[in-house]
Amino acid sequence: MVKPQELDALRLCVKLARDALEAGDAPFGSVLVADDGTILKQDRNRTVTGEKGDHKADATLHPEFVLARWSQLHMSSAQRATSTVYTSGEHCPMCSAAHAYAGLGRIVYVSSSAQLVEWMKEWGVERNTVNPLPINAVAPNIPVEGPVAGLDAEVKELQRLRFNSIAKAEI
Repeated sequence: MVKPQELDALRLCVKLARDALEAGDAPFGSVLVADDGTILKQDRNRTVTGEKGDHKADATLHPEFVLARWSQLHMSSAQRATSTVYTSGEHCPMCSAAHAYAGLGRIVYVSSSAQLVEWMKEWGVERNTVNPLPINAVAPNIPVEGPVAGLDAEVKELQRLRFNSIAKAEI
């Protein structure tokens, strides 16, 4: 069950997703939080715009993947295991695997991969090139919570804006 004090981290994820969309990336944002509630690292999707300042597209620059890499360099295994990753959208298979390999703890997501697939169907958008597996299909031992009612509607709107802008660019 998502606790009221966790909603601030989840709202930050939605803000980061909005920032990503405004920068030209897909709307995803994530926050890594220590067991004492301290925000350790946050990032947004950068698959189009690249890492801060380099402007090189990189398909692996999902915020969840970046947080997993950062955790390996800056946290002990015990700290990683007791941390929580909050994210605007459920991890993709690549990010789920990175999370598990890094030994990170719990994941709380605002919107699920299943929701995104349904929204894409609703808008007539083709499916992604990678199957949107649930986190536990890739990493079965990670505690997972989500979606979060109310905030998921905000993520849906960001995704709708994303796909509308892609459709307009193709015309």
